[in-house]
Amino acid sequence: MGKYSIGEFEEIVMLTIAILYDNAYGITIKEEIEKRMDRKVSVGAMRTALKRLENKGFLKSNFGEATAVRGGKRKRYFRITESGKQALDQVMETRKQLWEAIPSISFDFKFI
Repeated sequence: MGKYSIGEFEEIVMLTIAILYDNAYGITIKEEIEKRMDRKVSVGAMRTALKRLENKGFLKSNFGEATAVRGGKRKRYFRITESGKQALDQVMETRKQLWEAIPSISFDFKFI
């Protein structure tokens, strides 16, 4: 996969951030993944993936305004960078090539 290598969970996190766009912060990302993928996501796994993706340059983050609802704590919002989009494009193209390389007989189950 080259310089744009990402794992499956990282891919899911990035795609979810793109879906949420201006509302992509820790809890909304976690909830959206759980809803769409029907799987539990730990806060630790989420934080680790976000930090790793930001360190790779695939995400950037900024803090929102402090709110009384959160006890004055600010939300950290995430966005996909240009490199992040390139990584997602590469993953999508690689998966597409793999699917296209499967001979039709591979899914012919009448002989199994």
